[in-house]
Amino acid sequence: MDDDLDPQLLRVLRAVADGGSITRAAVALGSSQPAVSQLLTRAEQRLGHALVLRRGRGATLTHAGQVLADHALHVQAALAAAREDLDAVGGMHRGRVRLAGFPSASSTLVPAVLAAMAETAPHVTTSYVEVEPPEALDLLRSGEVDVALTFTYVGDEVGAAPDPGLVTRALGRDPLALVTPVGAGRPDDDGRPVDTEAVRPVDAAAVDLASHRDARWIGGCPRCRGHLLASCATAGFTPDIVLETDNAAAVVGLVAAGLGVALLPRLALATTVIPVGVAIDPVDDDLARRVEVVVARGAERVPSVRAALDAVRSAAHLLA
Repeated sequence: MDDDLDPQLLRVLRAVADGGSITRAAVALGSSQPAVSQLLTRAEQRLGHALVLRRGRGATLTHAGQVLADHALHVQAALAAAREDLDAVGGMHRGRVRLAGFPSASSTLVPAVLAAMAETAPHVTTSYVEVEPPEALDLLRSGEVDVALTFTYVGDEVGAAPDPGLVTRALGRDPLALVTPVGAGRPDDDGRPVDTEAVRPVDAAAVDLASHRDARWIGGCPRCRGHLLASCATAGFTPDIVLETDNAAAVVGLVAAGLGVALLPRLALATTVIPVGVAIDPVDDDLARRVEVVVARGAERVPSVRAALDAVRSAAHLLA
């Protein structure tokens, strides 16, 4: 039957999957719990499949419900593409794209993306929100943003099932650097401590993290902290993390004050003033993080999203 499936049912199933209950799904959709529950009951009767398993105050999707929920983002993207194509036929030439990105992209990649959008797609209204990658993906799944700039470290994918509703494309690698007080564990060629500030090029000799096993460490966001712990474990020690902040300028300031050492991505350091007394040294390239752009499956059909992806790719040279 033509009316067996509708976009609203798919959105509801996606919201139940994300929220874990019908009540939370209703809140996310701006509806009431009874209305959402009735919609699901009617859909199950009409389709002849159980879609939701109600368990106490929670709810999970059946296999049939998950199959439909996996199509939600694709359908939303197709509808958005149809709307923009219709507007273009009518000569309206308008659109909207909502971008999410991580903090160190905000001062590097994002300005370049927004500038490119203003030049190549001035008719598109573009907005931006800064969030860490897990939150950016949640916003993408819920349809609150259209394009997400994210990053992953080697090993992040272990045990994680790929989301069939999302498409991830690599933009490049962002090398990490060790940020230390000048002279901390880095003798010069004569064996004397270095006593001038230094920002080593990316291709300089890598510093072994184990040479700072006895240092006090400064941690970052949860994902970066986990990567720091894993990297140090590979180097044969557990770092003594005494301070935590995901503000790169604050990290550099703490290091300059002699309060610890840190591992920071080059992207975060690109717009950070490095004061006298702070050394920036490359580490093993295997520790680099991958910078990626993620959209809903099928979203590239939407003209405004396609323009944003072109702008993102043009900004990727900043990762070189």
